[in-house]
Amino acid sequence: MSQMKTQRPMPKLPVDERIKGFREVALGYTVEDALAEAERCLQCKVPRCVEGCPVGVDIPKFIRSIKERDFKKALEIIRERNSLPAICGRVCPQEDQCMGRCVLGSKGEPINIGALERFAADQEDRRKSSMPKLAPKTGKKVAVVGSGPAGLTAAAELAKMGHEVTIFEALHVPGGVLTYGIPEFRLPKQIVKAEVEYVESLGVKIETNVIIGKVIKLNELFEMGFDAVFIGSGAGLPTFLGVPGENLNGIYSANEFLIRINMMKAYEFPRYDTPVKSGKKTVVVGGGNVAMDAARCALRLGGDVTLIYRRTEELMPARREEVINAKEEGVKFIFLATPTRFIGDEKGWVRKVECVRIGLGEPDETGRRRPVTIPGSEFTIDAEVVIIAIGQRPNPLAVRGEERIKVTPNGTIVADQETGETEMPRVFAAGDIVTGDATVISAIGGGKRAAKAIHEYLSRKG
Repeated sequence: MSQMKTQRPMPKLPVDERIKGFREVALGYTVEDALAEAERCLQCKVPRCVEGCPVGVDIPKFIRSIKERDFKKALEIIRERNSLPAICGRVCPQEDQCMGRCVLGSKGEPINIGALERFAADQEDRRKSSMPKLAPKTGKKVAVVGSGPAGLTAAAELAKMGHEVTIFEALHVPGGVLTYGIPEFRLPKQIVKAEVEYVESLGVKIETNVIIGKVIKLNELFEMGFDAVFIGSGAGLPTFLGVPGENLNGIYSANEFLIRINMMKAYEFPRYDTPVKSGKKTVVVGGGNVAMDAARCALRLGGDVTLIYRRTEELMPARREEVINAKEEGVKFIFLATPTRFIGDEKGWVRKVECVRIGLGEPDETGRRRPVTIPGSEFTIDAEVVIIAIGQRPNPLAVRGEERIKVTPNGTIVADQETGETEMPRVFAAGDIVTGDATVISAIGGGKRAAKAIHEYLSRKG
């Protein structure tokens, strides 16, 4: 049957061209590719793929529109649930969500839903795109803290509902983690810029260089006339190993390294003279998507890159696609090992990483087998640059000094998982600031649910 044909592969930039610069690696489906992939969809009466989508996109319906060559309609269907489709089509872990539920995956390859979502979004000429229907103005004002995926989504949804929305962004460019955290070769800045402009086209105002909690206190937003506040400030604080020598020169957190590369455009040297050290030997510690991003960025800056991960390759949380890309590009991997100290020279620069081999013990609370050090298995590797990429934590700066909002020891704001309501009246929160470090699509889902709750709250207040 035609439906059992194999999945159309995503066209990619050749490896020798990739490593010379920061051009996008995944090139996207052609019309021919998209039509062939859409043809594989079984159009299930009870679509499990929709159950796997955190925002409930009607996946069979938008794929049917692609099959019918109505690409504009396909995008409209996606945007009913997801305001950032060009971004989600590129960076969301569809293989663990919608694609992981596709019935074709039980006997073969699932529909490449992410590639089709990206295709639909990329067909749009944003200068001529049709605007969604906006509700009549309510006269209510909502402040949104943070312009990452949760903030952009909440702002877009609230604007569609007729509210006046202003986003306050701490950095000088909107987009949050989409701008500062994800490299150009995985998510081009022009894509983020276009999606931000779409949100602005709904009437949303964006104020950059404003740190809520410092420049403007949370309670001052209400004094400024806002009727409700949404906090979607993400998880931007780095996590460190806590081993000797971690303060040596040449050791970066992945956050700092990627901000220098992505937002401060260190990759465009000498046009942008942003200081970022590159060495002949770079070591990256971690196994998630951020670790892959850091390793692949370091590779493009020149030199030899080795990634150390304390579990096996099969247990890496990074998307399989990113691991494959990193391997293709020349990143080396050391599994079942972890650093125990960093060794520097007389000038304070890192020169070696001492590691210990790891065995896997009993499963921990996540279900993964717990890493256990193997005595006497120490070894060292050379390093001129080290990038620590073992996770990020929320920074609840926006609510600092506000006793009516509870914050956990991990820095997350305590809020209702469905509505985003905090214990402070009129203040809502969602995304990584509530859940901890998670995915773009989960933050979008949280922002969408919170926007609905804010609208219902404001509607009750009249």
